[in-house]
Amino acid sequence: MDRTGVKRALALLLVIWGASRLVLLLFVLKVFVFPGADVTTDVSVIYQGWYEVLRHGTFPLDDVTWQYPPAAALAILSPGLLPFLDYPTAFFVLAFLADLAVLVLLLYTGLRPGRTLRGAWVWVLGVPLLGPTVYARYDLMVTAVAVAALLAGARHPRIMGALVGFGAMVKVWPALLLVGAVRRRAWVSAAVTAGAVGGLFAVAMPGAFSFLTFQRDRGTEVESLGALVFHIARHYGWHGQVLLNYGSIEFLGPHVKAVSTAALLLTVLAFGWLLLWRLSAVRFRNHTLADAAFTAVLMFTVTSRVISPQYMVWLVGLAAVCLCFRAGRMTVPAVLVVLASFVTVLEFPAGFAHVVASDWYGVTLLLLRNGLLVAATVTAARALWRSTAADDPVAPFPPQAARAKENSVSS
Repeated sequence: MDRTGVKRALALLLVIWGASRLVLLLFVLKVFVFPGADVTTDVSVIYQGWYEVLRHGTFPLDDVTWQYPPAAALAILSPGLLPFLDYPTAFFVLAFLADLAVLVLLLYTGLRPGRTLRGAWVWVLGVPLLGPTVYARYDLMVTAVAVAALLAGARHPRIMGALVGFGAMVKVWPALLLVGAVRRRAWVSAAVTAGAVGGLFAVAMPGAFSFLTFQRDRGTEVESLGALVFHIARHYGWHGQVLLNYGSIEFLGPHVKAVSTAALLLTVLAFGWLLLWRLSAVRFRNHTLADAAFTAVLMFTVTSRVISPQYMVWLVGLAAVCLCFRAGRMTVPAVLVVLASFVTVLEFPAGFAHVVASDWYGVTLLLLRNGLLVAATVTAARALWRSTAADDPVAPFPPQAARAKENSVSS
């Protein structure tokens, strides 16, 4: 692309980003009302309540909805950096800045040789498709850390490791970014950083790791893949309940534990596949690190007992990194994730009442969204395996120079 084309692409990207993010801010600030449930209550009620506890030097030990690693406290406390704003507004502004930081990283990377602006386009278009929920959860901040880690990975493994270790102490899943890391320095740096951050919180604030117990006791959330069993079963006489449990709407009743166990087994199988891939892979290109991270997070998202709408921003961010590389293989799964993001906003918040009621409209939305995620996972895994598998060691015909040498020796 010539300079004029690049300038036009950049201008268009910035205009669309600015317009779409302005709309998101207007929704979370309630200048406009988005259809469905009010997604901002998590910030104004739950996060702000945790803030009042955390700023006194302890974790919310009596609140089972606190299900996050200790460094998540930093995200919840961060609006205190803007004391001239009320808590919700400060949080939304920080989410906006995290969004901007990801855009800057993707633009900087996309303009380098061998890179492309496709990744920036995925981010600019994918995030607003999730609706105002994306600015009303702290997942966007974690995604910014993960994007920075992956983009640093190829040339700065220690920096990548430090960011991964820190991100894992904020919301666990960034640890999966190490799946494709081949340099030991990245792993060591991640372990040291996570240990240091976790140790510091354990000493300074009681209950730093209480979240492990709360996560263990969760059930099957109504938007997960396994929940489809009960959504359909309700039409054929299943008599369980849909209740607020551990901070999310979950199914409770007969066979729920069995489905939750099956989801855990699928997660174990996903881990086994990733281990087999890592042992079998022989070709690691500059895009393999991002491709492997995207595939791993897809697998663990799809097999989770919970697929909350905000999880989609993780996948959009990782898909954007993958598409920064011209030689990357993740175009199809990235497009599927963007489509799934649009369906996600239709089911939450716009159509969440239909999902909770398990009517056919809600079930259809979930089937479509989760089906797109499963398709993205399968295609990503296939592309990752094929791009890193060994070449055929025996060529069908010997090279011309080799044949000439053989003929001269025989004569």
